[in-house]
Amino acid sequence: MGRDMAQALQDNESLGIPRCDAYFDAIQSRKKLPASLQESLTAAFQQIPVSSFPDVPGGKVIEISADSTIAEAVKILSESNILSAPVVNPDAGTSLDWRDRYLGVIDYSAIVLWVLENAELAAVAISAGTATAAGVGAGALGALGAIALGATGPAAVAGLTAAAVGAALAGGIAADKGVGKDSPTAAGRLGEDFYKVLLQEEPFKSTTVREIIKSFRWAPFLPVSMDSSMLSVLLLLSKYRLRNVPIIEARKPVIRNFITQSAVVQGLERCKGRDWFDIIAARPISDLGLPFMSANEVISIKSDELILEAFKHMKDNKIGGLPVVEGPQGKIIGNVSIRDIRFLLLNPELFSSFRELTVMNFMNTIASTTEEYGKGIPPITCKLDSRLGCVIENLASKKVHRIYVVAGKDNGVVGVITLRDVISCFIYEPPNHFDNYFGFSAKEMLSS
Repeated sequence: MGRDMAQALQDNESLGIPRCDAYFDAIQSRKKLPASLQESLTAAFQQIPVSSFPDVPGGKVIEISADSTIAEAVKILSESNILSAPVVNPDAGTSLDWRDRYLGVIDYSAIVLWVLENAELAAVAISAGTATAAGVGAGALGALGAIALGATGPAAVAGLTAAAVGAALAGGIAADKGVGKDSPTAAGRLGEDFYKVLLQEEPFKSTTVREIIKSFRWAPFLPVSMDSSMLSVLLLLSKYRLRNVPIIEARKPVIRNFITQSAVVQGLERCKGRDWFDIIAARPISDLGLPFMSANEVISIKSDELILEAFKHMKDNKIGGLPVVEGPQGKIIGNVSIRDIRFLLLNPELFSSFRELTVMNFMNTIASTTEEYGKGIPPITCKLDSRLGCVIENLASKKVHRIYVVAGKDNGVVGVITLRDVISCFIYEPPNHFDNYFGFSAKEMLSS
């Protein structure tokens, strides 16, 4: 590929692959590890092909048809206990090109973005009276937004008041018809119709995965070949901020494996007892530059705020979870993650008796009815002097995606460690690696 690294990264960014040089360079500079150890580990991962990585549970990657509805997609993700799945194009026919067969990856982040944006659009239309008066045209809204608002003003959003009121707070939209931005007013009008509006009435009832897969995503669909190195996968999952990497076989449009951040950390935990792992695992997290995110950078949610506000924070900041805090010292009492949107979308009875669905209401209700969610309370935490091995063990055994660093007698949150941070501890990016070893699909995308 006859282009230099800078040009490749510039093109890479235009494709939606995040530029994360600052993050990666900073965390590398903070590591207090011998250079020889880091070089040896990176070289070792560069020699390991991704074909050697364990298959997904059951041996078959779960896929979702592009023609599935959002409700069906949520059900598949929830029942399969997965956060994301590749989206198959049923119109691809017998094409052997993976770009024809797969449209992308559907995950809870895309669903949250879709839910909030469409509710916000309804709030804008209702508050202004008509879509035209709101100054929002079909071109600005995109295809899904145009369908949601239609061309006839109020009639197009009839019955959307409940969703719009909740979103008025979530989107920071001040509606003129009595919709206040304070929690009691918005929550008091949320009512029990939220689920009904979003998933049981048109146009939301028939909205398909195909319609949102391109517009509502945080990262590109970027598969790598079976003979790519594990170093390339680890860099994609850490420096380049992807949450999953599909593995495909050259000239065969079938996903053979689906490597996630969580699977990698669980794989690292199974390396306990090997010298290279034990040397790093025995180090306190401060020796690895963790927590990378300081106390004043941690985004949290108070227990008495609306649960929709929590999802709004996740959407705006492109993060997968928030600590739930209370009191002046920010004592952590719980955690909400982006996948928890499934409880809102799969359990309409949640809204039958709740007029003020705060974060605490939400957590208590789910914890009392769902064994799985109850496992997340209390939140998973560690101390500033915790060893990296203990952090990895907790992340792997509890199957969580972040661990909060706490300090003081009140357990105030002073940082957060994510799966991405842990993976970054074990590798660095060799010079020109993107050009030479990033994987055939990336090069094809960059040259197309």
